[in-house]
Amino acid sequence: MRQSFAVGIGGAAGQGVATPGDIFAKVFSRRGLHLNAYNAYQSIIRGGHTFLVIRTGADPITNIGDQLDLLIPLNQDTMDRHLRLLGPGGACIYNADSIRPGTATQGVQLCPLPVATLADITRNKVAQNTLAIGAALSMLGIGFQSLESVLEEQFKKKDRSVIDENISVARAGYDYATQNFKPFAQPLAMTENRYAVLSGNAALAMGGAAAGVKFYCAYPMSPSTGVLHWMAEHARKANILVRQVEDEIGVINMAIGAAQAGVRAMCATSGGGFALMSEGLGLSAQAEIPVVVIDCQRAGPSTGVPTKTEQGDLWQMLGAAFGDYPRAIAAPLDIGDCFTLIPEMFNLVDRFQCPGIVLCDLLLAEGRLSVDPKLLNFRPPIDRGELIVSNGAADHEPYKRYLITESGVSPRAIPGIPGYTHVVSSDEHDEDGVLISDEYTNAAKRRAMMEKRMRKVSGIEASVAPPKLQGPANADVTLVGWGSTQGVIEEACELLKDEGITANQLQIRWLVPLHGDAIVEILKKAKHTIIVENNFSGQFARYLRSETSFVPDGSIRKYDGEPFMPHHIVEAVKEQLAGKTKLSVPAHEVMV
Repeated sequence: MRQSFAVGIGGAAGQGVATPGDIFAKVFSRRGLHLNAYNAYQSIIRGGHTFLVIRTGADPITNIGDQLDLLIPLNQDTMDRHLRLLGPGGACIYNADSIRPGTATQGVQLCPLPVATLADITRNKVAQNTLAIGAALSMLGIGFQSLESVLEEQFKKKDRSVIDENISVARAGYDYATQNFKPFAQPLAMTENRYAVLSGNAALAMGGAAAGVKFYCAYPMSPSTGVLHWMAEHARKANILVRQVEDEIGVINMAIGAAQAGVRAMCATSGGGFALMSEGLGLSAQAEIPVVVIDCQRAGPSTGVPTKTEQGDLWQMLGAAFGDYPRAIAAPLDIGDCFTLIPEMFNLVDRFQCPGIVLCDLLLAEGRLSVDPKLLNFRPPIDRGELIVSNGAADHEPYKRYLITESGVSPRAIPGIPGYTHVVSSDEHDEDGVLISDEYTNAAKRRAMMEKRMRKVSGIEASVAPPKLQGPANADVTLVGWGSTQGVIEEACELLKDEGITANQLQIRWLVPLHGDAIVEILKKAKHTIIVENNFSGQFARYLRSETSFVPDGSIRKYDGEPFMPHHIVEAVKEQLAGKTKLSVPAHEVMV
């Protein structure tokens, strides 16, 4: 079982939950530790419950885990909701002036801070936050200098008096805890490793910059807005033209226009915005213009739960735009993969001149993860495919933009190159791009052009590696997931092993192409198969059945807007192996 330490910080929106989270993340990262962070919040500016979990350790941390080691409640509501998540050896640091402690599990240390005595709360409304941070680091055996340097950086844009006041308040909390609270049994680990700490949105944007994106546009929509923020902040340095557009209809058409002009173009949205993009996406398919669209899933339908996570958009992506056309759809496995996947997707769609969809979700988009900088290749291989960028030989054959080829891929010329004039439209066309106006007499041309485009499908499939089984081949149970459930299933397999149940994992990254034959070849050898996904209807299970006729032995689904925790999967697997049915996770079992 991997060793870790988890901190939970909760309060009402507006109480400053994010800042302590940032400070803890920096302290942990600078000690060479892995971390994973997730913030559960409501879609209101003030009020409503917010709860941030940061889990850290020397071993890779792939999810927020099952329980807390330290709770910092900034209001009574957080104390009442989350004290039960502390196990023996845990601690709760709270404002003794305003918060009443609840009944804690035996072995949990309650640590009341006399906030009004230790700080001038008339001058500093969030003094309890800073005091609690200082107290926590004392109990973790971390020297105050580490916190002082982070506070200097955190408040560097403020007046010197603000920096000095926060350092003084933190010191008061640190010293009080040293004198009055029992330290944790194990001081926080430290290694020589160094990691980058990224959100999924930042990783997606950075992946685009690494891939050579030169045009990015979006309409702000949670949880994808962070991609736009990163792009806007770094546009000049990265030489990327960034535009905020009036709506998602304009977004997709503007991105396609930029791609037609010859640059790599990308946009991002969520399910509601993607619905508006669907018709425009068909233009990318018909005109064979490569473009990459990121969909950061949130809980639906309609406006749904804007600040909660879900894997509910799969069938929307599979049916995006009408008619048959080649496409690529992939779901990143973690935040590091958000970076890696974007250059891969661009190379694929450039080679096969089709749209590509990256199916992320709020868990990754707004979560944070420590990533080994060696995995962030800012000079990935770039493959623009059959792209004509100069007029070449003067005596070349007459240019046919949609030349019928064995692979289905036609040479694509940048508009404006002498000798390569061509027509581009959303209507069906012949090899020259000329519209087919008489569908009856041109039926053969329509069939030939449709078959040309669809021949790309086999090439796309051959270019993408099929999924591989992780873990012992002859396991008691095989857990199948897709996208962001990678890490939590991985840890659930470890916990099941501790309970005498061997489990392996098949995680799907590429949804189109699916590699159905390879998946079924693996699963038909399994003793017991269970599909794990963050939606109500089992969208991937339905998709797999529709493509391969494979039906799993069981399913574990979660659809309350919060991510899986390892124990959800462990408990459901044990019940299903015992012959009971457990298809969903009760809402009261969630951490946040």
